[in-house]
Amino acid sequence: MRALSEADTGTFREVRFVLTDMDDTLTHNGQLAAQTYDALERLRDAGLKVIVVTAAPAGWCDQMARMWPVDGVIGENGGFYFSRNRAMPDVTRLFWHDEKERPTIRNLLAEIGRQVEQKVVFAQYADDHPFRLTSIAFARPSNRIAAKEVLIALRDAGAQATMNNLWILGWLGGYDKLAMSQRVLSDHFRLDIQKRPGAVLYVGDSVNDAPMFGCFQHSVGVSTVRQYLPEMAHWPKWIASGPGGSGFVEAAEAVLQSQAAIRKRGAL
Repeated sequence: MRALSEADTGTFREVRFVLTDMDDTLTHNGQLAAQTYDALERLRDAGLKVIVVTAAPAGWCDQMARMWPVDGVIGENGGFYFSRNRAMPDVTRLFWHDEKERPTIRNLLAEIGRQVEQKVVFAQYADDHPFRLTSIAFARPSNRIAAKEVLIALRDAGAQATMNNLWILGWLGGYDKLAMSQRVLSDHFRLDIQKRPGAVLYVGDSVNDAPMFGCFQHSVGVSTVRQYLPEMAHWPKWIASGPGGSGFVEAAEAVLQSQAAIRKRGAL
């Protein structure tokens, strides 16, 4: 893992897709800064595809897909992909599970949630839990030992589970952020990542970003990722100097500088 400031201008010349986590990657202390939103817009205007990949609930993701300058949102750690239909003012929704499976999955998750509540008396659903469609989310206790107790209870009840700085998330189905990202890149954007490994850059900050860091040739952690490194199987290739949105802006600038250098060479 190297400081992003050490990357030369040509490092990200092949990048065509910028995938990014949201909480504490685009935001900082729960807020989305104007400069971060502007960076998303500048990436899009430069012709790059921008996809948010988050554990956030469907309710939040629907709003992002409709209103943000992004090409789509993968939410609830891979449970779905929402994208704005540019021909009509609505959102196209792709779920990991098909329509027939989803009611059964929801019922199973509700039962898993009850089991966790019975086993861990201090476990509390996250306040955004009512806005979820494919997962259950518990608020993350500030005490790491307590947080791991909730995580273990979810897994013991049969769920896949992970946690980030906000949530302890449970779901069913054998997917994660990476699996849905690969599906979306392949099926919707016709990207063969094996043939074009340098086409994607991922920006993240937490434990559930580790599979993404391990897969993509280009990956950047915002500065706060350092506190989670001991828990992560894969580290980002680069680390920004700033936390949250300011770190994302650094990553966006690095990509945009590479794109500008390519255009300049082409004009000579």
